[in-house]
Amino acid sequence: MKIMIDGYNLGLEKGTGVATYARNLSYCLHDLGHEVGVLYGGRSAPGTTDLMKEIAFFDSNAGDIPGWLRNLRAVHETLYAPLGYEATRVPITGTVIADTFKSRLPYFDSIWNAKDLFRRSNNAFKMFSHLGRVYLNYKPDIVHWTYPLPLRIKGAKNIYTLHDLVPLRLPYTTLDNKRRYLRLCSKIAMRADHIVTVSETSRNDIIDLLGVHPDKVTNTYQAVTIPAKYRDKPLEVVRREVEGTFGLVFKGYFLFFGSIEPKKNIGRLIEAYLGSDVETPLVIVGAQAWKSEQELRLLYDDHIRSLIRVGDETRVKRKVIQLDYAPFPLLVSLIRGARATLFPSLYEGFGLPVLESMMLGTPVLSSNRSSIPEVVGEAACLVDPYDTRQMAEAIRALDSNEALRADLSSRGVKQAQLFDEAAYRKRLEDMYSRVIEGT
Repeated sequence: MKIMIDGYNLGLEKGTGVATYARNLSYCLHDLGHEVGVLYGGRSAPGTTDLMKEIAFFDSNAGDIPGWLRNLRAVHETLYAPLGYEATRVPITGTVIADTFKSRLPYFDSIWNAKDLFRRSNNAFKMFSHLGRVYLNYKPDIVHWTYPLPLRIKGAKNIYTLHDLVPLRLPYTTLDNKRRYLRLCSKIAMRADHIVTVSETSRNDIIDLLGVHPDKVTNTYQAVTIPAKYRDKPLEVVRREVEGTFGLVFKGYFLFFGSIEPKKNIGRLIEAYLGSDVETPLVIVGAQAWKSEQELRLLYDDHIRSLIRVGDETRVKRKVIQLDYAPFPLLVSLIRGARATLFPSLYEGFGLPVLESMMLGTPVLSSNRSSIPEVVGEAACLVDPYDTRQMAEAIRALDSNEALRADLSSRGVKQAQLFDEAAYRKRLEDMYSRVIEGT
């Protein structure tokens, strides 16, 4: 089949969980033998030649087009916006050296771009509450939107992935316009040929909150893909990377990785970590998102520093280390080099960092809420994410009990195998077959 996915999150400068989902999906579709198209919404206007089209795709600052052409396109967009959005194929010839983007690009047989598609369609939805049509010289059998977008392609089966309904379940943790979000999800629920989600928790939310018939919602879970060159890197190399790059001791730090936002529960994690009074430092890797200042407020208090004596010298040692970003190869080494991953999220549609850590053999402390228990089974230390005392006791246990860490590591590797690519591909293919057959 010809299957198209959107590049909404794939085009972001820094990766997100949804970007990882979309990228993994593209490779699974290829492995299943399908032809894969990817639809982007880049800001640059397409060029008049193949070379400029390729340049404009990789560089949004490709340069101004002539004034008359810009004005003509503006008139065209204004006149035809209510009718839909035109996408054109981007010729990827290799003329532009794109090695820099290799880790961010999905698998693709063809790439398409509609100028500023996602911003324009979201603005149109605010005014008209309708799903905009995308027109292109290509006829996919299925369009798999990896995010709730107000778009559809006529003549194809339109499938939408709703990862979770956090803006409706924990509205105070997001900045979404909740009325508009509910309106969009309700419209998608009504118009979609099928809805995909990534856990039974999210599936039940979609059925209960959006009133979707159970037969119309499939939970495919997720799979995690970590290239063997990073996953199987010799431990001595991992040790040198975490010690040389970050100044950390191999297996001598706790790790959190993910975006810093209220639902990730960073504030309570820091409070529990400090209350545990362990000497092992906590490393937080993640870009600051909405309300991050409140979550990180304890980081700016002097009591998170501890005086230590080295020989005749007394110096200040920071117990909590914050990194805004780590390239994926180094992030994998950070996960493998951690004593344990701490991920006490308030709510997750799936919880990809938990699965990634288990696959790499790193013990996990996580939340006993939402989808996490589905993913980890009995292979992680689960706590009430609102109970900092319980969390602190679990951190102390993980810090001091080597046998516990070894047991969780072994269990985690086995549990992660339940979410391998083969199982994920089968769930996807079964779902696509049902949609195409209309059953």
